[in-house]
Amino acid sequence: MLIQPANPIPRPRLGHVETIVVDQRKIACDGGLGQLGHPRVWLKIGDHQTVCPYCSRLFVLQPGAQADSGH
Repeated sequence: MLIQPANPIPRPRLGHVETIVVDQRKIACDGGLGQLGHPRVWLKIGDHQTVCPYCSRLFVLQPGAQADSGH
């Protein structure tokens, strides 16, 4: 069984990691290319960053961001 770390290290295939700074811990990613993207997945930022398992986008939590509001 392969165990995935909570915040995996991004390993892009084309040598580019798109970094997106967000101000919420629960975010959605669809690859950003419309129909050429990937299925929408919901991600939760536990500590300060997370990586999309489909496209390797790196989502970084804005310093000073508020905690989630209970959703």
